[in-house]
Amino acid sequence: MEQGLATGASANVDEAVAEGDSLDASQRESMEFDVVIVGGGPAGLSAAIRLKQLAQDAAKDVSVCLLEKGSSIGAHILSGAVFEPRALDELLPNWRATLDHPLATPANRDRFCYLTARRAIRLPTPPYMHNRGNFIISLGSLCRWLAAKAESMGVEIFPGFAAAQPHIEKDGSVGGVITGDMGIGKDGARTANYQQGILLRGKQTIFAEGCRGSLGKQLIARFGLAKDSQPQTYGIGLKELWEIGQGQDGRNGFGHRDGDILHTIGWPLDSKTYGGSFLYRLQAGMISIGFVVGLDYANPYLSPYKEFQRFKQHPLIAGILSGSKRISYGARALNEGGYQSIPRLHFRGGLLVGCDAGFMNVAKIKGSHTAMKSGMLAAEEVFEFLASGATSSGFEVVSYGEKVRKSWIVKELRLVRNIRPSFRLGLWLALLYSAIDCYIFRGRTPWTLRHRPDHKHLTEKSRAKKIDYPQADGKLSFDLLTNLSFSGVYHEENQPAHLRLKNPSLAIGEVAERYASPETRYCPANVYEIIEEQGESGAAADATIRLQINAQNCLHCKTCDIKDPLQNIDWITPEGGGGPNYESM
Repeated sequence: MEQGLATGASANVDEAVAEGDSLDASQRESMEFDVVIVGGGPAGLSAAIRLKQLAQDAAKDVSVCLLEKGSSIGAHILSGAVFEPRALDELLPNWRATLDHPLATPANRDRFCYLTARRAIRLPTPPYMHNRGNFIISLGSLCRWLAAKAESMGVEIFPGFAAAQPHIEKDGSVGGVITGDMGIGKDGARTANYQQGILLRGKQTIFAEGCRGSLGKQLIARFGLAKDSQPQTYGIGLKELWEIGQGQDGRNGFGHRDGDILHTIGWPLDSKTYGGSFLYRLQAGMISIGFVVGLDYANPYLSPYKEFQRFKQHPLIAGILSGSKRISYGARALNEGGYQSIPRLHFRGGLLVGCDAGFMNVAKIKGSHTAMKSGMLAAEEVFEFLASGATSSGFEVVSYGEKVRKSWIVKELRLVRNIRPSFRLGLWLALLYSAIDCYIFRGRTPWTLRHRPDHKHLTEKSRAKKIDYPQADGKLSFDLLTNLSFSGVYHEENQPAHLRLKNPSLAIGEVAERYASPETRYCPANVYEIIEEQGESGAAADATIRLQINAQNCLHCKTCDIKDPLQNIDWITPEGGGGPNYESM
């Protein structure tokens, strides 16, 4: 069997580039703002609101633009989510008095279980996972609510516009961003619908793209922001939203009351693989159910999606979901590196906030509150820079990094810094270590455990065991393409692939031969397929294989950009407005 180059929608990084990408900035239409914010999640929106609050208090005019690559605010937002309101209390102290806020489900009972194949064993809930005072929410709904607040204060929000590249000034500083050209065909040529991208200039640009942001990744490399920190590590979170069937409330002791919370560890993952599940009962008869797998897993035959589907067949979970209906599906990577993986947060002309920087508290399974606080701190320091009379970009707001280091963000993350990396010891030793760390040392151990990049943990297929997954039953578990139809995913098909192979021959060469094409399993959207094509003779020896990239399926989770063992896949932004369209995820 011969191996052909990767084909389909795949492309070399240097190919299929829009003609407009090489244009000088002076040839582009441009708009100027005091601050440009990239990303309409909790961090970016909090930064925008805080900037406008400070400007109003000082009676100054500060122009703020916020770009969101999703078709609308919240379209790309996916989280569990149990929300800690600490940062929201600081940003909008009177939010509880408003009638339209989306924090409608106070957290109720916490349960924490270890699963075997048939049993659920109740364990003490770890101290960092107690949720009294928190809320079960749709994070997308919260972002839409925050966006309305921001717009009412004068923030200009542009959904459906993807920031395709940072604008680098002649002195090497960041001076804004350039939105992606639209109407470029698969062949790289302009179509009849061509629209050139716009240069959005800012005296400071705040990057709030979320986990593994495409521009954040470029800027971290360009400015060496991670040279003094540990590698960032990640997990993949898969989620479904279920509508509870009539008469199904309270099955197996869960879901009887709004706000019930269940977390599990153990089955179906082995003791060497980090991960677990969540089930949250929302108002209006909804259950949010999800499964997280650490992307430092070793077995190339593991499929996070199929582990999630198998998990729902456990008697405890099946009893909860029986008679109910799945109404949404999605997936997203999440930061797990914590305190020791935080990069330098500032560079000339810009700053990193939220999950672009990696502020998730893995022990709490929460990151929205830290993301919001980082956006607020960035806004405060940028406003000080603007209030000083700055008239141009290129200044490095060093004080932002200092404020974050002194804030409750870093204090919180430092206390739990060793919990996630301790799981390389295996589940049971990690639980023992975490108990000692939490209850005896209270997070103040005199050491800090180190990380390795996730892609370096993958074992070659010759040393791995194949995993036999059960067939989907169509009631509790679903085949991937069926579930994908519940994500609202859409991309304009006639555009260059936004999933680029740096070396196409590696995909069906070394990656396939050594690692059994793991991208066909770790992707939660069936983007990657190995296609075998018969030769004219029909003989097996004449057959060829190729990697087909179904970019139109992509949920923008970024897992391929993270987990590819040779770091051969580069995720870049597609046309604005493409991707999933999550309603209440």
